[in-house]
Amino acid sequence: MSSLVSLMESLSSQAVEARIHAGELTFQVDRANQKAFLHLLKEGYGFDYLVDIGATDHFEEGLRFEVVYNLVNLSERQRVRVKVRVPEQDPTLQSVVDLWPAAAWHEREAYDMMGIRFLGHPDLRRIYLPEDFGYHPLRKEFPLLGIPGTLPLPPKEPPKPYH
Repeated sequence: MSSLVSLMESLSSQAVEARIHAGELTFQVDRANQKAFLHLLKEGYGFDYLVDIGATDHFEEGLRFEVVYNLVNLSERQRVRVKVRVPEQDPTLQSVVDLWPAAAWHEREAYDMMGIRFLGHPDLRRIYLPEDFGYHPLRKEFPLLGIPGTLPLPPKEPPKPYH
């Protein structure tokens, strides 16, 4: 825990917020500082493993989306989380594929499901849905039953058992 505290103290001036909760260190950083902060964590502090990148739709005015990077320093056995808020009007972040090649898949998934674009990504295209699909299914305004008229509705009665 003391190493997390020292990491938090040394980097908190470069973050909007830094906190430890339940033994986990989380930094909130500005979008303008996202790439530099993640580069510093990798090159300066040994966070060499990108576990995943997630995205959340807070469905509120202003900074609607939040992208979360989960990182691990394998030699020190430390975990850190970095959160970046992204506005709905310009849902873009810098790609980190050059830092962690595995980010390519995660960034494509965030683009496909949430519509967040990653500038500098070597192949940013949809990963699950067709390129011409005009929606992002993990956004909160997406209809729960899908796009009206595109999918059959579930049956009103359960199927009869086979005998």
